[in-house]
Amino acid sequence: MKIGIDLDGVVFDSEKEYRVYSELYDVIDLKKNSKINNQELKFQKRFRWTEEEIQGFIEKYHKQIVVKSNYMPGAKEVLKLLKAEGHLLVLITARGGINKDMIKITEERFKNEGMEIFDKFYWATENKDEVCVKEHIDIMIDDSYDKCESIAKSKIKTIYLKDAPSYDLEENDYIKVLYNWGEIYRYIKELEK
Repeated sequence: MKIGIDLDGVVFDSEKEYRVYSELYDVIDLKKNSKINNQELKFQKRFRWTEEEIQGFIEKYHKQIVVKSNYMPGAKEVLKLLKAEGHLLVLITARGGINKDMIKITEERFKNEGMEIFDKFYWATENKDEVCVKEHIDIMIDDSYDKCESIAKSKIKTIYLKDAPSYDLEENDYIKVLYNWGEIYRYIKELEK
C-alpha cells in the first residue's frame, strides 16, 4: 500500500505544543484573551491576532516547537512496522512553508533518530489532495479536518487522526476517524484483507 503521512499532529505531537505556547503567548506576551475558536487546528485561526502578532509568535516559538516536539505515542514503532511490511511511506506536510529551515532540521532529526523510512517527501504542501492523486496514495493520514475532507472528495481513503480539540468529521467510505497509532495499524491491516 502507498500511505501518505502528515507530520505535525500525526508523527510529531507538535500541535499540542502549538496549543500550549499560543495560549502562553496570548496571555503573557500579548496580555489578551483573544481566543475565538478552540476547535481550530491552526493557531492563526484560533486567535484574533494581527499579522504582526502572528509573526511575533512564529519568531518566538516556531523553531522551539518543531525541535522539541515528541513523537506521537506509537508513531515510530508503527511507521517502522509498516515500512518493514513493504508499504511505501510518502511524507506530505505543510512543514517548511512558514520557515524553510524546518525542512533541514526535520531531515537531520529523522537521520539522527533512525527514522529514515520515508520513500518520498512533499514539504511545504498546502494542496495535499492534489499530491495524493498524483502519487496514487491508497490511504492518507492527517489531523486536519479540512485536509481530510478534501482528500476524501478525491476518493482516497483518509484517516482523520483526532487527538486535540477539533471539529468532528462524519465517517464514510473514504473517511475513518481514529485516535492513535495502534488503531491506525489495525485499520490498515483490515484494509489489506
